[in-house]
Amino acid sequence: MGSFKPLTEFDWLWPKRCDRQGVEELMGLAFLREAANVILIGPNGTGKSTIARNLVYQALRDGHSALFISAGSLLGELAATDSASTLSRRLRHFAAFDLLCIDELGYLSYSNRHADLLFEITNRRYELRSTIITTNRPFAQWHEVFPNAACVVSLVDRLLHKAEVIAIEGESYRLKEAKQRAAERDQRRKGKPKS
Repeated sequence: MGSFKPLTEFDWLWPKRCDRQGVEELMGLAFLREAANVILIGPNGTGKSTIARNLVYQALRDGHSALFISAGSLLGELAATDSASTLSRRLRHFAAFDLLCIDELGYLSYSNRHADLLFEITNRRYELRSTIITTNRPFAQWHEVFPNAACVVSLVDRLLHKAEVIAIEGESYRLKEAKQRAAERDQRRKGKPKS
């Protein structure tokens, strides 16, 4: 799941656009009671995963079952399943969580089989349980994530039917931190006497 950064430490001033009030309302978890989805869309490093991790954490604290998993791990595990009974069992497993967060959808391209598996999970959860998706791609570009997959329109339709969409705009916070570290390192080096 990676390192956890609470929302109290989130730099709301860094993204050019992020609906802070919308995110704070999501933290009340009303969307879980409605079996609604949450879609966090934005470029790399803008805080999508941080917000998603906080929602999963809040759901766990409130007694819900929840899982945070990368799209690559989820789809890779399902696609590698070698028997129909094992696949059925794993699909039931992922469909059963009150909240399933699929992180980083859109960073890799997937086969039709991967698209079908994601559709199957989404379909099993549809109007029953909530799913969070973090993605760097607008929905109009999902055909590039799942080239030639017939189910993409239906997948997006089910995800968006009852969804809160939070769009985040801005530059990578990780890149900002890397530049700050480099500047601090350069400053320290300039301050050291030459030997």
